[in-house]
Amino acid sequence: MAKLFFLLSGESETLPISEVKAILEAEGFIYSNLSTFDQTLRLEADPNCVGSVQVRAAFTRLCALELFTSEATEDQAVQATSTTDFAAVLKPGESFSVRINRIKQYAEQDINTMRLEGKLGKAILQRAPQAKVNLKSPDKTFIGIVTNNQLVFGLKLTEIQTKTFSERRPRKKPFFHPSAMPSKLARCMINLAHAKPESLLLDPFCGTGTSLIEGTYIGCRAVGVDAQRRMILGCQKNLSHFNISAEGLIWADARHLPIFKVDCVVTDPPYGRSSSTLKSTTKQLVQEVLASTHELLGIGQRICIALPIMGDGKGKTNQMSADVAGLVAQLGFKNVESHKVFVHRTLTREIMVYEKS
Repeated sequence: MAKLFFLLSGESETLPISEVKAILEAEGFIYSNLSTFDQTLRLEADPNCVGSVQVRAAFTRLCALELFTSEATEDQAVQATSTTDFAAVLKPGESFSVRINRIKQYAEQDINTMRLEGKLGKAILQRAPQAKVNLKSPDKTFIGIVTNNQLVFGLKLTEIQTKTFSERRPRKKPFFHPSAMPSKLARCMINLAHAKPESLLLDPFCGTGTSLIEGTYIGCRAVGVDAQRRMILGCQKNLSHFNISAEGLIWADARHLPIFKVDCVVTDPPYGRSSSTLKSTTKQLVQEVLASTHELLGIGQRICIALPIMGDGKGKTNQMSADVAGLVAQLGFKNVESHKVFVHRTLTREIMVYEKS
């Protein structure tokens, strides 16, 4: 077990933390001593878990081995650096650099990150005199995050590239629909559903295929269902564009699924004027789909579903999730967690995770 920390995206307060935890749980890694600062998650786990987070995460920026945490002042940071054994992580002759990231307003107003980088670099050289500084192409990079008046400092293990998500955003795909979910959110939902490599993932409202694409990229076998033939054809076009072959694409009613068993379900049911709700209200559709997918899942398996909140969602209880709560309990699902994601001024998504018990 090692002390690790993760620099998280600021796009959501809760999703990035839950996503990292879900990835570790899905991949079978045990973690402990979890704590959080703003955009920073700290925990103890097998360092091999970093590879899984790197491959899977949508809302994590980097992972690092924590060496110390101190107050976010120059004096305290230098003192902590001066008492840390850097020779244990820097081999003789290796080069290094120091980078400080500052989160929002959580530091003294007069702290100078460039000056702090220089001071910590000098302190590291005193602890590991056979190392050398290289700011352009170092062998190792030490990263510090200034957040909540604390400096979390350690050895960067990996940086996570998020550019690929931008390249797969809805309008970049050959077949576009205005209700399509962003790739990053779809990937996060897949992680929250505890999808594993080679597991069978179902999206009963596959639409343009975003969840199928993101699931395939982490090794899932993906099955998509949609009641509209043109969506199935468009989904196939998008999959082909990314050289992806789904386990299956089925033109069918999600309320009567022609499937016997899957390992997890991730979906964003249609709602609003731009989507087809199969001549049902959104509430009815969600309830019927929860019932139809329940039989496909085993004990402990999950469905992650996006429910609409009309308006900005601030200070509001989602009537949709409240309306289906009784059915969820009746079916034998337990409500694991929920997260609100602002879309625009008239729509907020609530990401619900249910587990079959």
